Amino acid sequence: MSEAAARKMTADEFLVWNEGQECRYELIDGVPVAMTGARRRHDRVVVNILAALSAHLGVGQCHPFSSDTAVRISNYQVRYPDAGVDCGTFQDDKLEADEPRLVVEVLSETTRAFDLLQKLEEYKSVPSLRDIVLVDTDEPKVFHWTRQPDAAWERRILEDTEAAVELPELGFALPFRVLYAGLTFHQKPRLVSDRPPIRFPGANPE
Repeated sequence: MSEAAARKMTADEFLVWNEGQECRYELIDGVPVAMTGARRRHDRVVVNILAALSAHLGVGQCHPFSSDTAVRISNYQVRYPDAGVDCGTFQDDKLEADEPRLVVEVLSETTRAFDLLQKLEEYKSVPSLRDIVLVDTDEPKVFHWTRQPDAAWERRILEDTEAAVELPELGFALPFRVLYAGLTFHQKPRLVSDRPPIRFPGANPE
């Protein structure tokens, strides 16, 4: 790691170097930075997303990818989103998405602010991306950015438990009941509240 960090690495150099590492890194301004681990709650949302995308897309031109596939931001910046969709040419030995159309980041306590600010702006700079989705795990809430025909980004914030993340570019909608399947959300503290927790299908009663 010290040798790799001694000088700026290009994205091409990093992708080859990172393939042989025991833990995973992202490339930030030419420097490899170790990725943090995630809790099971985070992982369950990622699995729900990938399962839904796989079922919808099948074996067509566009295909889902996991955090093992890189998204190149620039020549010195490489990210590994939690999930995404690539509509480019699929090659078995490639280490990065060819034409990423969708990226999804599942927010965690340690990365939330960074993902909502710096990483979001990085993803917006990727020409092929049409949708950026950030999923909260503290409450049923989704931040969704869609690139408009004039290249401007439009933001939607979804908080209704009956809502769905609409992805017309992929001909797909991801309902909250699928996105958060198996999770329970406790109501935020209030002076007086007798509202029950929100449980999505598959959640264990407590």
